[in-house]
Amino acid sequence: MNDPQDYNPENRGKVLVVDDELDIREGLELLLTSEGYAVELAQNGAEGLERLESRPYDLVLLDLMMPDKSGMEVLSEVRQRDRETPIFMITAYGSVEAAVQALKLGANDYFSKPWDNEKLIIEIDRMIARRRLEYENTHLKRAFQQRYSFPNIIGKSERMVRLLDLVGQVAPSRSTILITGETGTGKELVAKAIHTNSPRSGRMFVAVNSGSLPPELLESTLFGHVRGAFTSAVQSKKGYFEVADHGTIFFDEIGTIGPETQIKLLRVIQEKEFTPLGATDPIKVDVRILAATNADLHQFVKEGRFREDLYYRLNVINISLPPLRERKEDILPLVDHFFTYYCRENNKFLDASGRSMLHFVPEATEVLMEHNWPGNVRELENVVERAVVLATDPEVPLHVLPDALLQANGVRLHRGDGGPLPSDASLFEIVNDYERHVIMERLERCNWSQTETAESFHVPLSTLNQKIKRLDIKIRKKGEA
Repeated sequence: MNDPQDYNPENRGKVLVVDDELDIREGLELLLTSEGYAVELAQNGAEGLERLESRPYDLVLLDLMMPDKSGMEVLSEVRQRDRETPIFMITAYGSVEAAVQALKLGANDYFSKPWDNEKLIIEIDRMIARRRLEYENTHLKRAFQQRYSFPNIIGKSERMVRLLDLVGQVAPSRSTILITGETGTGKELVAKAIHTNSPRSGRMFVAVNSGSLPPELLESTLFGHVRGAFTSAVQSKKGYFEVADHGTIFFDEIGTIGPETQIKLLRVIQEKEFTPLGATDPIKVDVRILAATNADLHQFVKEGRFREDLYYRLNVINISLPPLRERKEDILPLVDHFFTYYCRENNKFLDASGRSMLHFVPEATEVLMEHNWPGNVRELENVVERAVVLATDPEVPLHVLPDALLQANGVRLHRGDGGPLPSDASLFEIVNDYERHVIMERLERCNWSQTETAESFHVPLSTLNQKIKRLDIKIRKKGEA
């Protein structure tokens, strides 16, 4: 197909006519050019193949009976490497058998000589318009996937770079993958990245929260049921496996599924079929299975809580996500990513390029870097979302961080000016308290002139004002006691 951007009202598409009869070629050229199509001609099959190899066309009109290479031979050769370009077969012989054979080989339509010019143009218009739409949809999807490959998996640490390389390698395969890691490390994001970058990306990605459903409901959800299978089954319902046919199904917290469901899942993996509840006939499916767990499935196998054969079926390829505390160099890139995401969502603090203008004050950044992040990336995301919602200035102050986060890192903010430090004061509090007293003392000496105070400290006025705001120092008017 030509690039859709090349289309304009004067060029409705490029058509190649392959026919050994001169009058047919010239007649089609006159008809098509009068309708606004660009036309190229080939007088035999070999020349037609040569032209098809050298440039793209929006449609091919191919004669069935030619002396050197028949239209069937040309069609077969083209379809071995090109399944997209529409091909209409034309012939003086209205043979039903020939038409069926051409369609089996990949022809899109079939016209007998003499044809109806109006009908031929209508069908050419319709086919090119349909192919153009398909091309544009595919082009947009590919552009999106290239731009948003692994969209929310942010990291520059060595472990994350290796992990992303592994995801890129395994995504195109059919292999079952087990994704392991603590809660909040992004296991579902990795599963979606694998699906998005696989040949199945155009089909369904179905996520199953295994731990949130009771066993009997989980089986019905996965495999579906027929009407009357149980008391409340008033009508038949497709299960997730049937919905995800030719796509991907993702089991979150696979370790929570019960023994009966484990057996049925093993059968789907081995036999590629399942039987809905209440049915007698199995249904064949082609589904890629991705599973995730924050538990030690190998230990579950030793304890008899998880089938060993299912474990090895699931663990063909293992992707282990490191906790955030083990890749702290990724914290700041993640903060920037979530700042932009939530600033866009809340339509605030965006620059001309659509990036967030927010940033944490250094003290807040220090707290973020020191925190252990038991909730991993999900916990960090929540902290940043809160900061975006509460921010009133591009510089996000320390007190916007959640109290629990501050307390976990020995930070207490609301002590007030001048009061004594508690006996268990953290280093952070001691440094802040000393800095507050030094600045207040200098302000008093300069009669509360911030400009003079900044000059005496040899710092920009903006730097002093930021510290005054962060340390919650109440500025008095000149001469005020």
